Amino acid sequence: MVSSTHWLASQVGMGVLERGGNAVDAAAAAAFTLQVVEPHQNGPGGDMPLIFARADDKRPRVLCAQGPAPAAASPEAFRDLGIDMVPGTGLLAAAIPGATLGWMTILRDEGTLSLNEALEAAADYAANGYPASAKVVEYIERMAPLFRKHWPPSADVYLPDDKVPVEGQLLVNTALARTYRRLMAAETDALAQGATRTAALDAAIREWTDGFVAREMESFARTPWHDSTGTAHSGFLTSEDLRNWRPHYEEPVSLDFEGYTVCKPGFWSQGPVLLQQLALLSGLHAKPGTIDGTHNMIEAGKLAFADREAWYGDTNDVPGETLLSADYADERRQLITSTASMDIRPGRPDQRQPVLPDLQVAGDFDPSGLSGVGEPNAVAALLDSGPKPNGEARTDTVHVDVVDRWGNMVSAMPSGGWLHSSPVIPELGFPLGTRLQMAWLESGLPNTLAPGKRPRTTLSPTMVLKDGEPVMAFGSPGGDQQDQWQLQFFLNHVRGGLNLQEAIDAPAFHSTHFPSSFYPHERQIGVIVIEARAGEKTIAGLEAKGHIVGRAGDWEIGRMCAVSRDPRTGVLRAAANARGMQGYAVGR
Repeated sequence: MVSSTHWLASQVGMGVLERGGNAVDAAAAAAFTLQVVEPHQNGPGGDMPLIFARADDKRPRVLCAQGPAPAAASPEAFRDLGIDMVPGTGLLAAAIPGATLGWMTILRDEGTLSLNEALEAAADYAANGYPASAKVVEYIERMAPLFRKHWPPSADVYLPDDKVPVEGQLLVNTALARTYRRLMAAETDALAQGATRTAALDAAIREWTDGFVAREMESFARTPWHDSTGTAHSGFLTSEDLRNWRPHYEEPVSLDFEGYTVCKPGFWSQGPVLLQQLALLSGLHAKPGTIDGTHNMIEAGKLAFADREAWYGDTNDVPGETLLSADYADERRQLITSTASMDIRPGRPDQRQPVLPDLQVAGDFDPSGLSGVGEPNAVAALLDSGPKPNGEARTDTVHVDVVDRWGNMVSAMPSGGWLHSSPVIPELGFPLGTRLQMAWLESGLPNTLAPGKRPRTTLSPTMVLKDGEPVMAFGSPGGDQQDQWQLQFFLNHVRGGLNLQEAIDAPAFHSTHFPSSFYPHERQIGVIVIEARAGEKTIAGLEAKGHIVGRAGDWEIGRMCAVSRDPRTGVLRAAANARGMQGYAVGR
């Protein structure tokens, strides 16, 4: 079974499984395809956390392919430039790219395919074209003025004949295809010289970390390019940064919940916020789909995300054990009342005093819709993750889940390196990412920027065990919403008794009460957005509890993917989000 955010990637992954590849092989081939066909959601220059479990081991492991800050990136370096917040676009915000390197690493360690086999479909789509989705066209149209004026290498790729493409038009990226082929050639040459499969993949990895890719990235990063500060800056990334960093494996963090063990990446990510929400809700027995259940999920989210802001980061000082403890959840649960909270309330694990960054509050929100003739709809503005004219955007990600015939399971969340993040590197065909925008330049925070430190990411894949057996993998793009939508899906399935597809299809919602991880880190106090088909009774009930409610379209929130395996029968299942008519689940 394969579920991903794009039908072409799912079919590519399924083709790998049909030919005898395992779940890692299929996930890698699908993910490389996603780099091509969803360039507005991810790219080779982005980053990725991944959770996998082998059928013969069953112990989930996390692959951290979230690159850290370059050696020269520091709060002091930004202050010297007169910048007090990491920009949302441009070269200054580039972490060391990890996604492509991560896929080559896990393919080498846990896969069976050659890199040539894993990359072939992606290289073919890049060279010969893929149909532009409506969202790709929308993003390119928004970015066209910036491309033409400031980022001509991006215009060369995404504005064929200097025109915004139309939906369904075949888009090509010959430079990206050439990059893939050069990585593939490094492997082929090594094999021709008698190298083992592992050594041949290492040869391709060296082309990324110490070869033509590293050279082109460093050269490009030295050139000033326009960014969201309104001026041009060069970047901090160097070939030495690329040479010295590698993805690594680590243990997940986990929580037992109603007979399941839920596994997430560590506190350098936002992943544990799902676990904290579950811990809070373990003592609240409201049913999903009810007014009380929705209210309790929203309020639990406010508390968990407040702890994210105060305590999460790439540091050894995170009080993770306490944050996930039953005693701490019992204490925090007392703050959930029948009335919506209007505060950001981090806890005091181990009696420590929380410190929050300087949070920005967005302007007044008008939930009634149009705030004036010709003005944008307020709800649409909250839902809009697309880029502003300067390229800033709140959320852009892809997802892929795979389970194979043997029971190997993968959940991966690649993101970053978006077409709107920074200019395309002409010789490589893709831009660098902007993940450093999630780190703070204020001192004394767990997520304060530092050289070699990972910015706290929103990327958050999930794997679930039952009786020690991996039974489910799932995830959703959505930035700060990822672990809100995943919570709803999981509770719909576990508490609500819905199957995977029903759990995805149920009316969705999310809160924007807590600060965005994306520049400029705005928040809308007390605001939630819910699909209108949840019903007027539910919406009125939430408003009666004090929530400021915006009505989204009936099918507008979330991009969930999921696969599952019943270890008793070996039966596999999968589901994907119908919203947007692009996600796809396939299997046999």
